[in-house]
Amino acid sequence: MKFLITGGAGFMGSNFIRYLINNYPEFEVVNFDKLTYAGNLENLRDLEQNPRYQFIKGDIADEAAVNAIMGQDIDTVINFAAETHVDRSISGPKSFIVTDVLGTYTLLEAVKKHGIKKYIQISTDEVFGSTNEEFSEDSPFEPNSPYSASKAGGDHLVRAYWKTYGLPVIVTHSCNFYGPYQYPEKLIPLFITNLIEGKKIPVYGDGQNIREWIYVPDYCQALDVIHQKGEPGEVYNIGTGERFTNLEVTQMILEQMGVGQEMVEYVKDRPGHDRRYAINAEKLRELGWQPDWNFEQALKETIEWYQDHQDWWKRLKSGEYLEYYKKQYGA
Repeated sequence: MKFLITGGAGFMGSNFIRYLINNYPEFEVVNFDKLTYAGNLENLRDLEQNPRYQFIKGDIADEAAVNAIMGQDIDTVINFAAETHVDRSISGPKSFIVTDVLGTYTLLEAVKKHGIKKYIQISTDEVFGSTNEEFSEDSPFEPNSPYSASKAGGDHLVRAYWKTYGLPVIVTHSCNFYGPYQYPEKLIPLFITNLIEGKKIPVYGDGQNIREWIYVPDYCQALDVIHQKGEPGEVYNIGTGERFTNLEVTQMILEQMGVGQEMVEYVKDRPGHDRRYAINAEKLRELGWQPDWNFEQALKETIEWYQDHQDWWKRLKSGEYLEYYKKQYGA
């Protein structure tokens, strides 16, 4: 079986590529990534010489490039490629619309043209907006940021291509990821790396925003189950039920890293900041999946990874990696 993983140089894409290569010796993987600031081939340096792994630089909104790859006997497409950082979407929404909507359209057209057997759209719980209850797969979309609106647009296209053309598509909505190789602009790696550097950690508003969290190995197993057992045309939520306020997460990081409240800096809340996300993942659990990790245990593992891999994230924070890949692969 041959996979096309779009956005495979990013955090979750690279973790899932490694999961596939390590767990399925019969699988081949093509990694198609634009190498924006968040795409980092160092994430997969250990696979570069593996004959079952191939990297191709390109943009999912580039019709010619996408069709060229889809013609390489691809069986399954998993679309991780996306602009994902909410703050960046507020200051510059256009790139989110191009990648998350136009890019998804381009992939779906190529899936239709080349008769791809399965397409999985990686999406987020943020498309549902904020809730006091739990999001089900049938919850209405109420996106509140340009990022979540762009992801919702892509998800609607996927549904339309199932209903109109009968494409073998699946959509997943996940809670917040964390773990090794996450770009240090996201909450958990930002806080960990700031504290290692002796810098304060910025908490938005009153810190009472609630998020649900999943550790990357659990996520990879969940997606594997969906790939194997999920039905075309269906939507699957990926969640653990482990929900914490941002302040609770902050406190756990402070305690595990042995620093005090003086390292917390409260900053102005961002516009359209959703108050609470909560996923109902019973449909996925009925397929036989459940998480192996609890949050505090996995957070400890994550902190240790960033402590042990300071060269990796320091070069990201300084911009050194981005300059290197611009020279290596072009801007």
